[in-house]
Amino acid sequence: MPTALVNQKPVELAPGERLNCIQAAARVGVEIPAYCWHPSLSVVASCRMCLVEVGETKPDGTVAMQPKLVPGCQTPVKEGTVIVADSQKVKDARQATLEYLLLNHPLDCPTCDQAGECFLQDYSFKYGRSYSRLDEPKEIKPDKEHIGDQITLFTDRCVMCTRCVRFTREISGTAELQVINRGTHEEIDIFPGDPCNNKLAGNVVDICPVGALCSKDFLYKQRVWWLNSAKSVCPNCSTGCSVNVDQNEEKVYRLKPRENPLAQGPFMCDEGRFGWKYIHAEERLTRPEQRTDGNSIVGDWAVVLNAAREAIVQAAKKSPQRVAAVLSPWMTVEEAYLLASWLKKLSPQVTLALGHVRVVGEDDTYPKDVHGKPVQPAKFTIRSEKCPNHQGVGHVLQHFAGKVKPFAEVVSEAGDGKYDAVYLVGGDPAGWISETEAKAFSKVKTLIVQDLLASPVLPQASFVLAGGSFAERDGTFVNHSGLAQEIHRSIRSPGNARPDGRILWELTGRTGLFHAGNLRVEIGNAIPALAALTPGKLGELGVPLNSTQTTAQIPVVQA
Repeated sequence: MPTALVNQKPVELAPGERLNCIQAAARVGVEIPAYCWHPSLSVVASCRMCLVEVGETKPDGTVAMQPKLVPGCQTPVKEGTVIVADSQKVKDARQATLEYLLLNHPLDCPTCDQAGECFLQDYSFKYGRSYSRLDEPKEIKPDKEHIGDQITLFTDRCVMCTRCVRFTREISGTAELQVINRGTHEEIDIFPGDPCNNKLAGNVVDICPVGALCSKDFLYKQRVWWLNSAKSVCPNCSTGCSVNVDQNEEKVYRLKPRENPLAQGPFMCDEGRFGWKYIHAEERLTRPEQRTDGNSIVGDWAVVLNAAREAIVQAAKKSPQRVAAVLSPWMTVEEAYLLASWLKKLSPQVTLALGHVRVVGEDDTYPKDVHGKPVQPAKFTIRSEKCPNHQGVGHVLQHFAGKVKPFAEVVSEAGDGKYDAVYLVGGDPAGWISETEAKAFSKVKTLIVQDLLASPVLPQASFVLAGGSFAERDGTFVNHSGLAQEIHRSIRSPGNARPDGRILWELTGRTGLFHAGNLRVEIGNAIPALAALTPGKLGELGVPLNSTQTTAQIPVVQA
């Protein structure tokens, strides 16, 4: 196996593997700092922060070093390559580069959103000087709030790494950003009237290594060192982007993409990035209710769950074929399993169905060409299916019901008076049931609704169970390609609402506490299509199901 050396540490290379010096050094825990380099973008070697000494091992064992420093991002590593990233010559070059980048950089750290996760701060501390030799006044450039609807540009903070420019040309393909002027006057800008508003625009904030491009949605809201992060999955479409949910004092402030080569790579779309505001909406359901004629009687969980359980049990004993449950594609695998397995234990005749699968248009792939048409190969896809766990819930339904019954059939049968008791699970913040569909359930004697927000079916409900958003739950989502990923609870539910897993755990009469990892082991052993869940822990990247069994195709309603 080919071997290179980084600071005298051997780096093994797979046959045919193509790495640059930065990547090879990272493999043995050596950091080579860089601003302009990004693994998903083209190499421009413009920042000069990654300068290193490079040589080659000759057949006789001697090492011939190149006379000048070379950019590590642009230098390939092969058998016999020798990289020195800690010599005095390299250290002096880094200090000079940082001094140059900081010549006109403002002292905005006390107010800058990037403070605490800024490459300039980190590299200055690790590799820079503790003093400045600049005696001239800094050149101040005007800020640009018109860069995009969600993006503002602090021009004088920019180090001209051009990551943002390359992103809009190579990943989104929309090319709104450009470099104007030359020398000390060069800066990032847009063509007048053409702001950076593509559906992936928020990623330019993430990839900016300093505080030049900032999100208007997050601007001046929090200091990053106050935030606590939880690893989760974006629920806004079936792509299943891995994300970090950043919160402080039980309030979510932002979602950021978490790199996952098995899912979406290092980026995410703006629909998911900014589509979490319903978590703190005033319309959230915040307490359990037992209702008679639309009036709430009690709001205590123990009382409501006991009454709801008894109502379902009695209905299943009397006429099990007149009992149904609708499992939402916004449920986790664990939640769907808890409800489906319990109902089928009450009676195999209980009807199980899949809730409304919202589909909007067609899959939207990037990059685009100058005419806005997709270019192949696609580097990012925003799925038309706007729910996170159609596949996972579908596997559960196929196991327990033998098929995936569509929501429309249950609505039609409920309108015909076929059911005495129905358990409805919502969860789609954009709405999962229409006024017409809600009226069909007026003939159901016992209607249990478990949901996140108010919906048209609530006036007909006998029981209302206030559930949690994806940021308030633990469990598993399975994306469009069968990748099972864990979501983790980051905040508490508002008021007296509860995570859906806890609601169903107690409703089904299980003892102890809900624990998603332990339940995954049970699910993996019980359902062959979900056998990959058996280890319980799926890791940061998730686990492909690799199942030959697929979820049934169901009719969907175009939104």
